[in-house]
Order: sequence, then structure tokens, then C-alpha cells
Amino acid sequence: MASPPRSPKKRRPVLTVLLVLGLIVFGGVAVLRFLPPPATFLMGVRLVEGEGMDYRWRSLDRISPRLVQAVIASEDATFCAHRGFDMKAIERALKANAQAEERGSARIRGGSTISQQTAKNAFLWPGRDWVRKGLEAGYTVLIETAWGKRRIIEVYLNIAEWAPGVYGAEAAARHWFGKSAEDLTAPEAARLAAILPSPRRYNASSPGPYVRRRAARIQAAMRTVRNQGLDDCVIG
Repeated sequence: MASPPRSPKKRRPVLTVLLVLGLIVFGGVAVLRFLPPPATFLMGVRLVEGEGMDYRWRSLDRISPRLVQAVIASEDATFCAHRGFDMKAIERALKANAQAEERGSARIRGGSTISQQTAKNAFLWPGRDWVRKGLEAGYTVLIETAWGKRRIIEVYLNIAEWAPGVYGAEAAARHWFGKSAEDLTAPEAARLAAILPSPRRYNASSPGPYVRRRAARIQAAMRTVRNQGLDDCVIG
């Protein structure tokens, strides 16, 4: 015997929950299209762990274009071309991680774009679980649609962790070089980009051999970004 249809009264709580969740998600994306994030989940976690929080929002016009070029060169060279996801980078990451697992290595390679990293940093918690990755994909589509590239990279540069308790380009520039983010030189921008994957481990002002080598490669790639217009969606 077929079960009777669910009554409207029983469906109402489910619809209410879905409506509230939708308002939270879409409302959060809409608000941060225009306003700086007050803080992120990661900032809150670090505060609970006893760290301070140096977080200073600056508009993209007050951040050196050299830093934009350095971050695109190091993190996502196809930023202006993709719609949130770089499928080739994801395929390379999956292949590299499978090979690392066969060798017994614990090192994980990521294939996330700047858009994905922005979605994660602005709205979600740290981690690699599948629930968070699914939400990250959804938020990535939303910010690519509602924000556009310039706003995405503006938020990314302002909330990225650049040292313990140091968030955003302005705080990072002052912490590592004693100057404003709008005054960063190309070598300084390359160093900041070089430490982004492990900002709690590496030093941008007095870099070791690894950071110096990586920064040199990034600075060379910055010329390619500039000459080939790979930053036109942001600076052009």
C-alpha cells in the first residue's frame, strides 16, 4: 500500500529550515560583495588558541599591483580565464596525490583556485572533509557569479593568513617589511606570495634558501603575468 502524502504541516518545518539556510548563504554572499568580512572562522580559531589578530582591510586600489601579480603567478595563473575551477590543475593534483600515496608520502598537493580559496577562507572552516569541499564548490560558484574577479581577489588578499595572527596584505606588509601594502616592491611581493602556502612556517623578511628560490621563480613568473595580460581582469 502506498504511503499517504506528507501533509503541508509536516513539510512546513523542512521548508522553513531550507529557507533560513538559503538566506544565510545567499545573504552572506550578498553582504560581503560590498562590506569587508568582520573576521573569518580561521581568525576565530586562532584567537581561541591564544593568538592575537592583526587584520587591516584595504581596498584593492591601496594594494600594490605587484602583489596581485605575484599571487596570480604563484597560486592561480589561469585566474582571469576560469569560472572558479581549474580542471587541469585538479587532475594534476589528483594524479600527484595518488602517486604520493603509492610512495607512502603524507604530502598533499592542492588544486584549488584563488576563487576556491576565497570561498573557503571567507565562509567556511579549515579542513579537507568532503562536506566542506562540497560547500566550498557551491560558494565558489556563487562568488564567481555575484562578486566578479576583482572583488574575489580583493577579499582573498585581505583575509589570507600571512603569519601567526597576521591577516591580509596590509598587516602582512607591515609585519614583514614595515611598510604599507601599496608600497610593496616586486621582490617583497614575491616573498609574500612564496610563504602563502605555509605562512606559519616561513619568514618573508629574512627568508631561507627555499623561500628565496621560490620567490625568484615567482618574480620571473610575474613578468609573464604582466606581459601576457593574465591579470587584466583585476588590473586592466
